[in-house]
Amino acid sequence: MLTIHCSACKKKLWRYDKIGQGEVLRCHKARITKMYSSQIQGDKIHCPCGKKIGIDKGSFYKMIAKAFTYKGSKRN
Repeated sequence: MLTIHCSACKKKLWRYDKIGQGEVLRCHKARITKMYSSQIQGDKIHCPCGKKIGIDKGSFYKMIAKAFTYKGSKRN
């Protein structure tokens, strides 16, 4: 289970169940277990500090690589 944080202000955004060892390029909505403080405006996801984190593509969020960090472990 990963906790996704904003890279600018380090605020928690959501908890995500990552399957596999690859990079976090997409966050599937069905695997997000808890939303903390992200804001959705149209098709863009923002942190409360104003930084753009990702883009809503329907069933998943396409993540911007340098906009977030994560802590936790990935599931194989």
